[in-house]
Amino acid sequence: MITTAEFAKAAGWGGILTLVLAALTVLAFVLQWGIRFRLVGATGFMGVLTSGLFALSLVPIMRTSIPGAVRYTVVYDNGANQAVVAVAPEITETELEATLRQAASDLFSLGRYGGQDNQFMIRARTLVHPEEGLSKPLFLGQVKRSLAVREDENMQVELFHQNFAELPSDRA
Repeated sequence: MITTAEFAKAAGWGGILTLVLAALTVLAFVLQWGIRFRLVGATGFMGVLTSGLFALSLVPIMRTSIPGAVRYTVVYDNGANQAVVAVAPEITETELEATLRQAASDLFSLGRYGGQDNQFMIRARTLVHPEEGLSKPLFLGQVKRSLAVREDENMQVELFHQNFAELPSDRA
């Protein structure tokens, strides 16, 4: 993962290139070169790119990693206060709890609207096949967290133990 120090280094090099292009653009206008307006565009683009790299060097880009979490796929997200993630049917209860916490961390955004209770609910489901050609979604658990606080200490993880009994018995 790229660190903020690497973004700062890239911003420095981008700034140098922007200044070189700006000097070249001034020279092009003085000498009436045909590409002077293209150089204006290139200089402006480099200025925007450099400012973006500089902004990324200020804010640490960190992703929280929860030990024991397994891969999941977001299958539904209303962009506000509800999301559903899909997990493999071989998941254990401890893995599911860690995965729900990981999804709550990954999907958190201050831009979500939580309605009256300002809570974000993420449900985990898997697909079971009770008979040939039939798929049944089975919800295994859910997590509720605050939409206002990034590090929510009052996160509520709930596992549906009765639904784990419906999972195939040949799982790991």
